[in-house]
Amino acid sequence: MYHLTIAPRFCETDALGHINNSVVPMWFEQARDPIFKYFVPSMKPEDWNLIIARVEVDYLAQLEYAEDVEIKTWLGKIGNSSMSVVQEAWQNGVCCAKGKAVMIHFDYEANAAQPIPPDIREKLAEHLRAEHLQAEHLQEV
Repeated sequence: MYHLTIAPRFCETDALGHINNSVVPMWFEQARDPIFKYFVPSMKPEDWNLIIARVEVDYLAQLEYAEDVEIKTWLGKIGNSSMSVVQEAWQNGVCCAKGKAVMIHFDYEANAAQPIPPDIREKLAEHLRAEHLQAEHLQEV
């Protein structure tokens, strides 16, 4: 699991004083940086080889300004050329949002998905979420 602590900024609040719902997906993207670095160690856009196929966020509780938010990030599933990244935003011991992003290892020149290399797959596997591993094991039995 990866952890990122974010200090919400005043500009991220809405008219009601809560963190705006458009901010959480940006925090989740920022928390995916360690995963991005496996694929693109330079983090340079010209070297980029990932695309987003899907993003979903469930808002469970209000997030407040002036209180740190912990973003927890795991891998939910690793496919041949894609992976699902599951994330949670926690504030004051409460899970306030959950999300999932499906990302594809992509060759922009060929305009096609490409297999995730074995060395990267191995690093990603170290961060598979336990309940996803248990669910996959039960399906195999």
